[in-house]
Amino acid sequence: MGIKLGSIEMKHGICLAPMAGYTDSAMRVVCHNYGAEYSVTEMVSAKAVVYGDKKTFSLARIHYDEGPVAVQIFGSEPDIMAEAAYTLSNTLDGMRPVAIDINMGCPVNKIFSNGEGSALMKSPELIERITKAVSGAIKIPATVKIRSGINGSSINAVECALAAEEGGASLICIHGRTREQMYGGVADREIIKNVKSALQIPLIANGDIVDGESALAMLRDTGADGIAVGRGAVGNPFIFSEIIAAIEGIDYKAPTIEERVSTALLQIRLAVEEKGERIAIPEARKQIALYLRSFHGAARIRAEINRATTYEEVEKALKSALYNE
Repeated sequence: MGIKLGSIEMKHGICLAPMAGYTDSAMRVVCHNYGAEYSVTEMVSAKAVVYGDKKTFSLARIHYDEGPVAVQIFGSEPDIMAEAAYTLSNTLDGMRPVAIDINMGCPVNKIFSNGEGSALMKSPELIERITKAVSGAIKIPATVKIRSGINGSSINAVECALAAEEGGASLICIHGRTREQMYGGVADREIIKNVKSALQIPLIANGDIVDGESALAMLRDTGADGIAVGRGAVGNPFIFSEIIAAIEGIDYKAPTIEERVSTALLQIRLAVEEKGERIAIPEARKQIALYLRSFHGAARIRAEINRATTYEEVEKALKSALYNE
């Protein structure tokens, strides 16, 4: 096991997968604190980067306590993608990314219908051209995220992965679902295994990793070099410690109520520092709800947080959980 990607080495290849609306700087920090060796930002529009959109640059900003982070871009025009990759790898405030990740797996309609994200899997030739343009424009590695295919009758992950490798990709991450499946059904490990067998570069497997046992099963069944955790890490950064314990064959001690509360508060505080309360507090609610799993009085606490508009109000609501146990 283990992955070398440019200047970094991942002992176990345990990664935080990119998720729009979730994997902001605050989430990346807390996941790194619990063992995520590598993270990928929320996807940013290559065109928006080229046009100098300030909000896009804020999404791509990396802070020093996040660990190794790649910036993910989406688009469909090789020259625009290359220019954006060059800009992001050279001009960001704070930490520079360790890689530029190319999104070829996003299934949402507004991205797909524009010929971007998973729609790129319709054309392995375009995948190769985009990857070649991006990898040729930057001095750090270019990586690619794909799915198993567009739908059940178009499972072409092997062909697309090979096209990306031919274009100069240093690593592939595959989500074992089709675009048509979105996030439903079950990730197909056989497809991931086939992609791994075809590639010379490292492969990270993604899909249905929710605990240490499922992480071990994914690695065992696919032969992948590493795993990327997505939804399983939302409100649960502790999953990375659990996975490391499973891989190393040591006992895992689940977090206490106090640790869950303090970690949730850290994530919210970091988000507030980055975005301000007006944006960060509403965004945090969907993650806080998952931090509250198994808490006594969770419904009441969630209701209080849904009414909260300041960090102090959220802190008071969360700390009340400590007195219910």
